[in-house]
Amino acid sequence: MQSILEIKGLKAGYSCGYCGRSWSKVSYGMWSHTMTVQDYQDLIDRGWRRSGKYVYKPIMNKTCCPQYTIRCHALRFQPSKTHKKILKKMNKFLSKGEMPAGQCDGEPMDLHCGDGAPRDGPKAHSFEVERPVFTETSVQEAAPKAAKSETPLQEPAPSPSVRGPTATPKPGVGADPNRPQCRKAKELRKERRLQKEQLKKQEGGAPSGPTPTTALSPQAKTLEEFVVESLPDNAIHNLEVRLVPVNFEDPEFMASFDESAALFARYQMAIHGDTPSECSESEFRRFLCDSPLEAETAPDGPDCGYGSFHQQYWLDGHIVAVGVIDILPNCVSSVYLYYHPDFARLSLGSYSALREIAFTRQLQKQSTKLCFYYLGFYIHSCPKMRYKGQYQPSDLLCPETYTWVPLEHCLPKLENSPYARLNQDPNAGEVNVLKNLGQVLVLHRRSVMPYAIYARKRKGSGDEQEVQQYAGLVGQSCAERMLLYRA
Repeated sequence: MQSILEIKGLKAGYSCGYCGRSWSKVSYGMWSHTMTVQDYQDLIDRGWRRSGKYVYKPIMNKTCCPQYTIRCHALRFQPSKTHKKILKKMNKFLSKGEMPAGQCDGEPMDLHCGDGAPRDGPKAHSFEVERPVFTETSVQEAAPKAAKSETPLQEPAPSPSVRGPTATPKPGVGADPNRPQCRKAKELRKERRLQKEQLKKQEGGAPSGPTPTTALSPQAKTLEEFVVESLPDNAIHNLEVRLVPVNFEDPEFMASFDESAALFARYQMAIHGDTPSECSESEFRRFLCDSPLEAETAPDGPDCGYGSFHQQYWLDGHIVAVGVIDILPNCVSSVYLYYHPDFARLSLGSYSALREIAFTRQLQKQSTKLCFYYLGFYIHSCPKMRYKGQYQPSDLLCPETYTWVPLEHCLPKLENSPYARLNQDPNAGEVNVLKNLGQVLVLHRRSVMPYAIYARKRKGSGDEQEVQQYAGLVGQSCAERMLLYRA
């Protein structure tokens, strides 16, 4: 199975939903007929993102609001005070039925339809992209350079001098057990005061007793403990989270399809002001159900497999929210969230993100390399979209080298300029840069061949510049694995 893509090209001069300016957004797009999860993992690690089957990449140094791919280190995540309040607020609602007072938090959400996905669809007919045939020549010329995954399988290992292999954090537990627990300033002040009093007693000849340090260092509750906090037997509401594969042949997905589509329409009209035609059932299918990702399983993968899923939140037998996610080899990637507007005061955007981080940690117990949670794009130039930086620790993707940089190192640069090279090493070059255009795989008349052979067969085709731009944006490894459709 191979990914099959069709170039849609550069899209410039269209309205930006983040800053409100017209004709200021620039991105490059492709239509994905089918895609492997590893190819998509490598693409999002080069700044790509999907909207349905449309895969796009902002042209960072030209677009008005640069969009930086952001990922959270799920295993090291510790809920903040705000996050704990959100989780407690939900538990209070479930147990007592009390809806929080006041206005909705007004959580900013990613825009519907991504980055201006075209509605005209692909040009290729289905029979042209089904069952591609590898010619003997194409196999011989394409085989010498078997492309490898361009993304690391795990987080970088710590220096042996700091901690050895046995000090690795337990999967799914949360913070590194070898690091001191985060503690409140009030606790620290009280401990210092008691230590001073103990020291004075010792200097005065009083018998020394055990220091109170241990007693004053209670273990911080993990994210999982907040999420699964036990409810009383007489709880008012019941919340159930179901993971459903996006598959029109799956009985559970089809049984909930109509209710899920109706919830999407209700959300879009109430929260984003869409017209009924903009959030119709066909639009729901195109945007959140038509995924190019092929469902896959692997011996070292999670039990649920890889692919696209809907994480449905059922409250008392009805769907109140749906988180659309992609489960990939190294991460859980958040695609979109829609929810019932009547429950907006429960901060469902933040609550679902916390649940998805906990879910990532759960999957990591089954697949050790699946340890990141991708939140989509971080847009520093748009203050309402900075909320994604609250899930720490997190990294931003450098738009020039495609390496990950801790968020705190990026912020000073982004304060000075919307677009910035985030990698602090001036000599660092692009990871997986295009080196050989001739090795790019193309699909022409159902035959797979390297671009070098295709160019010889199609003398005067005049598409070398277009293929060069495509291969440069996807990188050499993906360009040698994925099939680029040529008419």
